[in-house]
Amino acid sequence: MNGREPGRLVRDEQLRHSAILGLGHYRASRVVPNAEIVEAIDSSDEWIQQRSGIIERRWATPSETVQMMSVAAARDALDDAGIEARQVDAVIVATISHLMQTPAVATAVAHELGTDRAAAFDISAACAGFCHGIALASDLVRAGSSTHVLVIGVERLSDITDPTDRGTAFIFADGAGAALVGPADEPGIGPVVWGSDGEAQDYIRQREDWRDVVAAGSTRIPHLTMQGNPVFRWAAFTMAKVAAETLERTGIKAEDLDLFVPHQANMRITDAMARAMNLPEHVRIARDIAHQGNASAASIPLALRQMVKDGEAHSGDLALLIAFGAGLAYAAQVVRVP
Repeated sequence: MNGREPGRLVRDEQLRHSAILGLGHYRASRVVPNAEIVEAIDSSDEWIQQRSGIIERRWATPSETVQMMSVAAARDALDDAGIEARQVDAVIVATISHLMQTPAVATAVAHELGTDRAAAFDISAACAGFCHGIALASDLVRAGSSTHVLVIGVERLSDITDPTDRGTAFIFADGAGAALVGPADEPGIGPVVWGSDGEAQDYIRQREDWRDVVAAGSTRIPHLTMQGNPVFRWAAFTMAKVAAETLERTGIKAEDLDLFVPHQANMRITDAMARAMNLPEHVRIARDIAHQGNASAASIPLALRQMVKDGEAHSGDLALLIAFGAGLAYAAQVVRVP
């Protein structure tokens, strides 16, 4: 050795508590009823509602970009928390529909918001992205790496949806939801249970590799595809077990919950999970999909924010968030409503 004392990394071992301090959302402005979808997929309003629970969905106009919707939802969350943008030191954006490979849209969002050189990065975990972001933000705050973290789930899935695909054309939607995570006197975000099942990665996927599209001389954007029945079976069985594990790790029971806010994938999947979990009748269940559609990474914050606005969720309520998506990636945690 060199004869010197080895250097030591100094670190505060006292972890802080974290919580969601504010919620925000932005719904794409164009309301698209089932009647506008059915002809291209040789379907009916009745079939779509029975299959998914969707009555209408929100699609973005050309001016409602991923960045624009993210900024709007983030500002709503900051206002709700009473925190200024300059106090934000990290921005996490969960999305699969920001079609610019690099730079991360989070950097542009952080700049437009007026943060003071916040760390900013995107994550790609599809519909589970927001729950992944909340887990990361909680750990950043608890360990002291950040004080205030903005987590944004945003999608413009209408850009990558095939309007003639009977299995997906009626499902996907656009919008953004955000949460500001920061320090708290009491725990407000429980431990995450997350993982992936790569064996089932073909259940939900981009139809083609971009390189194949370019090689074919096409100008068409690759679309999403989904195997509906396998996804339903996988989600109904696997996610109930993930929910049970999440409650166990958090140290609570189903009867302690006030809210169940699953990814708004399909009303039948939501109902199947609720039955498998034996949720008590007092637990209020998010059903935002009926009028929003499936907004992937944005679906949980959109649904939770709407429950607050409608008076279904109250400050201090315990909510189980659970999501799954392409990969198949999944994540769940219990949070207190700000």
